Amino acid sequence: MVMADVTGGGFGSGWREARSLAAHALLGRWFMAFAAFLIMSVAGATYIFSLYSGDIKSSLGYDQTSLNLLGFFKDLGANVGIVSGLVNEVTPPWVVLSIGAAMNFFGYFMIWLAVTGRSARPRLWLMCLYICVGANSQSFANTGALVTAVKNFPESRGAILGLLKGFVGLSGAILAQLYHAFYGDDSESLILLIAWLPAAISVVFLRTIRILEVVRQKNELKVFYKLLYVSLGLAGFLMAIIILQNQLRFSKIEYAGSAAVVLLLLFLPIFIVVKEEIVLWKRKREIVMNNDPSHHLKVVAETPPPPPPPHASEPVLALPPPQHTGACGCGNILRPPDRGEDYTILQALFSIDMLILFTATTFGAGGTLTAIDNLGQIGSSLGYPSRSTTTFVSLVSIWNYLGRVVSGFASEILLTKYKCPRPLLLTLVLLLSCVGHLLIAFGVPNSLYASSIIIGFCFGAQWPLVFAIISEIFGLKYYSTLYNLGAAASPVGSYVLNVKVAGRLYDREAARQMAAAGLAREDGQDLTCKGVECYKTAFLVITGATLFGCMVSFFLVLRTRKFYRGDIYRKFREASINLTGRGDDSKAAAVEAEAAAANGENPTATAAAAGDPTAAAAGATRQGRGT
Repeated sequence: MVMADVTGGGFGSGWREARSLAAHALLGRWFMAFAAFLIMSVAGATYIFSLYSGDIKSSLGYDQTSLNLLGFFKDLGANVGIVSGLVNEVTPPWVVLSIGAAMNFFGYFMIWLAVTGRSARPRLWLMCLYICVGANSQSFANTGALVTAVKNFPESRGAILGLLKGFVGLSGAILAQLYHAFYGDDSESLILLIAWLPAAISVVFLRTIRILEVVRQKNELKVFYKLLYVSLGLAGFLMAIIILQNQLRFSKIEYAGSAAVVLLLLFLPIFIVVKEEIVLWKRKREIVMNNDPSHHLKVVAETPPPPPPPHASEPVLALPPPQHTGACGCGNILRPPDRGEDYTILQALFSIDMLILFTATTFGAGGTLTAIDNLGQIGSSLGYPSRSTTTFVSLVSIWNYLGRVVSGFASEILLTKYKCPRPLLLTLVLLLSCVGHLLIAFGVPNSLYASSIIIGFCFGAQWPLVFAIISEIFGLKYYSTLYNLGAAASPVGSYVLNVKVAGRLYDREAARQMAAAGLAREDGQDLTCKGVECYKTAFLVITGATLFGCMVSFFLVLRTRKFYRGDIYRKFREASINLTGRGDDSKAAAVEAEAAAANGENPTATAAAAGDPTAAAAGATRQGRGT
């Protein structure tokens, strides 16, 4: 049964086009990327731990070892996201984001109640649980938003990883500006801010973050460069305002003004993504019109035509039945596929490449994270004024961002043009971080500003490289879980280098200084250490550990140099839809069916009218799924 319906122009047609355009823009992958930027821009509460750790230490009477143990559980929660990865394998991203929002609010809200005395003083293990739960919400946000964005932009994964991880790096400075605007200098209220704000933004964009069909665009990287320039402007403004705030004392109105500019720059990318979605919408309409001259005719068919039978002269080859080994792949753990193909979770877990990458990240990220978590205590021990702590944290946040975007975009350019392997850049970043550790170890006067910049840059630069390497070597099929396996290296290094090395050596030196002064420590009194010796030995050990990680990373360079000489993005180019208008008929028909679905029409009938039964069957499948 076939019916024809002639649709004329006029107000009704214009309204339908406007509604179609709005739906396309709000449901497109560029707007999805914008939503991911906003989620990531407030997902870095773990990086400003030193801003409120002093309140926890003084209000609850912790020593440095106890505070570093709390910092370890913060890092453990932020980086061990195996649960979020496994949940994301079997549920849509909105489920992961919902769980993360609930965990974020619960964890940090309970910490705020304890620090402000609104609840009974909890035991240390309970505080560790609270901060672990709150920080673990970051892994849910990363898995829900970042992993989804990488799957939607597989050919620009370095750029999208650099931008998204860059916004996470900037989030510390962004949250600091918003905190001053909302609460002035009340640092206890900062904990309340990071309890409700990230959760609220995740809830707003629950339905926006989702897996979309990959579409090839020739100018895709140029769009990311535009987004990069906006983010650089935001980072530059934050740097300037931080310098002014360090030199002058801002009033609450002035803090509100600076926060308003931050929000304006944060929402500026929406104009870029909406413009890009309009271009894509027009291009899809052009393809539909070119393939169907009578595009004013809407055809509805009850059933798609059957596919043509195979030609009699063509032999039919019997393919062997596929072997279903599941996500774990228990049957062939020790026989992984070639690099770049889709590894199962266990194949990747037991591979030598993952072991090397995990070891290098453990010592590299563990050392820089130890420095970041202890910046407040390091500055205090070296005699810096208390106002400088906010400056150190903000410098780390901004250079953390710059490290992420530079490593993401630079590694993508070097890989595309010169076949430079990403593990080589990771090795160089680890080597550079040793300079920052040595500056802290020897306490060079006024060098903590420079070391904050170096450590922030190196800490940020590691993550886009590590996560891009994982996606390239082990594939994207189980990237949600493998991404979080790589991130789990950070808390392991943090526990060894922060709790067992830096914390214990600091307390030992503080106890020695108290004994030398003839003082005895009272119950509940925190240990305070002064001088270069407080962290000297610890950061010499950290430097040695980072150099070991650097050598291990170079071994991965040697193992993967042949792989990176090849075309690692070839299969994504072959599988994606081309929107240049010059693609083959089947892909054009697929685009036509997709456009018809966006307009509320029957994609099956539209594809059938275009004469492509394969696309018609695909349209019927999508319609059956309710996509």
